[in-house]
Amino acid sequence: MGRLSTHILDTHSGRPADGVAIDLVAMQPAGERALKNVRTNADGRTDEPLMTGDLPLGVYELRFHIGDYFRSRCIELPEPAFLDVAVVRFGIAEPGGHYHVPLLATPWSYSTYRGS
Repeated sequence: MGRLSTHILDTHSGRPADGVAIDLVAMQPAGERALKNVRTNADGRTDEPLMTGDLPLGVYELRFHIGDYFRSRCIELPEPAFLDVAVVRFGIAEPGGHYHVPLLATPWSYSTYRGS
């Protein structure tokens, strides 16, 4: 059974990023299709996987609203913020695969990888 999951680590403060809004969007030839809007919990994870079962093949985006998160932590950001929404575009090629897409973020940088 396939699964898509994520988590966010606030590497600026060295802790999980709680309360971050995340949008899951399917990128389709006719345009974008919003699939899910969630927030991270105290562990920086979503309460449940973003998708389960046979994952539809295709291209997706996870949009992490890290600017709002850092503002809520009273981190002084320029206006406009250097990073407001961190976008990770990725492909699903294995319907039964486990796709874990974590985000490591600061107000000035982010990185990702395919985790397990």
